[in-house]
Amino acid sequence: MLNKTAFTRWFFIIVSIAIICLILWNTFVFFNQLKDDERNKMKVWAAAQEELQKLSTSENAVSETASVVIQSNNTTPMLSYSHEADSYIERNISENKINTKKKRQELIDQFTSEYKPIEVYYNDELFQTIYYGNSPLINKLKYYPAVLIVVMLLTFLALYLFYQTSKSAQQNRLWAGMAKETAHQIGTPLSSLVGWTEILKEENVNQEYVVEIEKDVDRLQTITERFSKIGSVPKLEKTDLVAETQASFDYLKRRTSKLIQFELDIPNEPVPVMLNPQLLGWTIENLVKNGIDAMRGKGTITISIEKNTKKAYVRITDTGKGISKRNYKKVFTPGYTTKRRGWGLGLSLAKRIIETYHNGKIHVLNSTPGKGTTIELVLRLEN
Repeated sequence: MLNKTAFTRWFFIIVSIAIICLILWNTFVFFNQLKDDERNKMKVWAAAQEELQKLSTSENAVSETASVVIQSNNTTPMLSYSHEADSYIERNISENKINTKKKRQELIDQFTSEYKPIEVYYNDELFQTIYYGNSPLINKLKYYPAVLIVVMLLTFLALYLFYQTSKSAQQNRLWAGMAKETAHQIGTPLSSLVGWTEILKEENVNQEYVVEIEKDVDRLQTITERFSKIGSVPKLEKTDLVAETQASFDYLKRRTSKLIQFELDIPNEPVPVMLNPQLLGWTIENLVKNGIDAMRGKGTITISIEKNTKKAYVRITDTGKGISKRNYKKVFTPGYTTKRRGWGLGLSLAKRIIETYHNGKIHVLNSTPGKGTTIELVLRLEN
């Protein structure tokens, strides 16, 4: 059974298609009627031509009537061929269309494909052949169905894009609400853990254990802050990119399997950029975890920082399975994943953090299937 929304959508589509078909059918009928009228008008014009040949000078009144009929046709393009004089007379045709024999013959062929030529006889002999084509009105009407279809398709496209945008906005609000609720739910047990940590400090407990617990509690607080920032514009502050990258590197190295080798290549001097430290750390963490997944838990992760006069570049390289070139942009699409249990949110979230919140760029710098991938973050330097 279709739900109400799906039923309404299909009803609208079917009705729209029916209306388009009805308009096209009526246009087709009207077009054929105009062509019939055009041919009848040309038959009258041809009859007037024949009549002029039959009239004597004593029948001037009728001759003038026939002349009026001939002169009244100022819309239909035509070529009249006189068999006796072996010459052409044109009406309602620009000179540049018949200024050569080739162009004239092409025009005759075009007219013949549109209408059957009319033959005029005098004394049982073929006196004149009239070639004629569509009037400007009919030519405009001929393209009307195509224009109508294009307009309707553009309308459908606009409605589809509006629907997709509206749906995406609703999903974004839903995800933002869920993230903030997650942060709120984590906050309660986290406060309790802080209290228990203080108690453990006063007990006869190995203080090294307490220090490690405090580190994880701090990490949970950082994660809570990250989730609480989703859906709102984060505050950016001038921060040393090298120090923040070093902090993320140290944390990930301590919390990752010994099968993963970490390498760090960073400048000795500070690299100041406008950023939010929690969100940058989240981005690096997502990229490193993606790299570890691509290496199936064994390989080398390299984090490097370079800069020029205007930009800072953070590059994260893994030795995993790589990405095919056609998927360079697709990997940042929400929901795209090659993992069986993945949600496809890590790279899309990184793209949102870097490009939307930090006005930077993130892209696949290079990747070789079976050898590894390098993803690059580009941020603006602050002096």
